[in-house]
Amino acid sequence: MAKAELRSGYTTGACAAAGVKAAFLFRAGEDWHEVELMALDGTPLTIPVKAVEETPDGIRAEVVKFSGDDPDITNGASVFTTLTLRNDISCIEFRAGEGVGTVTKRGMSLPVGEPSINKGPRELIRRVVEEMTGSADFGAVVTISIPAGVELAKKTLNPVLGIEGGISVIGTTGVLRPMSEEAFKDSLVPQIDVALAAGLDTLVFVPGKIGERIALAIGVPQEAAVETSNFIGFMLDSAAERGVKNVVILGHTGKLVKIAAGVFHTHNRVADARLETLAAYAAAEGLSTEGVRTILTSNTTEDAMECIAAAGLVDAVCAAIAERVHVRAERYLFGKVRVGAIMVNFAGDILGVDAAARAIAREHGWRL
Repeated sequence: MAKAELRSGYTTGACAAAGVKAAFLFRAGEDWHEVELMALDGTPLTIPVKAVEETPDGIRAEVVKFSGDDPDITNGASVFTTLTLRNDISCIEFRAGEGVGTVTKRGMSLPVGEPSINKGPRELIRRVVEEMTGSADFGAVVTISIPAGVELAKKTLNPVLGIEGGISVIGTTGVLRPMSEEAFKDSLVPQIDVALAAGLDTLVFVPGKIGERIALAIGVPQEAAVETSNFIGFMLDSAAERGVKNVVILGHTGKLVKIAAGVFHTHNRVADARLETLAAYAAAEGLSTEGVRTILTSNTTEDAMECIAAAGLVDAVCAAIAERVHVRAERYLFGKVRVGAIMVNFAGDILGVDAAARAIAREHGWRL
């Protein structure tokens, strides 16, 4: 049976643009309950509007975000857009209302102090204003509020990127298609740009929260801790392209053993050589045949490490794997970046550190 085609939705930026158009329709006494928009890529959008009302600040419209089959955290959130007409300006001024963040760090696509309303949504709103007024120089203030954004922002990278007070109003075109792997990867890269803008040329790549927690505990600056998810190779390439000097990969055994085996996309559906790699390194350090078999039949790397610990080989095995991560990663980048590795377990214990990571830690005063 063929798979059903995934449904597209519309971005928070498109919601805001629909709200602006609904406000103009309300002002003109026309039906505002459903508006037609042309996305920036030429895709026609039909967006329902939940409510429009006149307020002391202007005309406010509410649009409920629909993300289609994309697992977007803002799906179902209300996007409020207030349109305030101004005779004293000849442009569109954007403001962040409740739940929309403000840029506080350099390195983003917007200047510090600006509301985190990205270029795509701004352009879409400008086109709506021009469509409704016939003028590209019409003066208005557009304030976007997403009250749920205060809490939703905690589930995003915004706190790391220096976007404070809420989420970002995003969208390249206005159409929200089910998120591709490429889109997710691209959403991680701004962390590198923010770190470089802060004057940092040494980054700590953390595939998950365990690595981030330990990185901060040993003295790594928050801006230097870069979340990579499973895309280690992609993020290494991105760092090299931007001139990063040093990278330390700090993560759980399950991630680092894959990198030691030359796997730079660590999702288990792409490649999963964790137990085999651990078994090989443990055998090389003297683990018995019976112990190797135990590792190969373990459920998790944590289980396998118990077997290695019982044989008194944790230090030797983990040091060897960390060293191999260093070798593999630098070879992957053809030596463009110095790369070190720190292996940890779920409890946050540091199990293995290679020489490059130790040197980088000494240079920056981290506590290893």
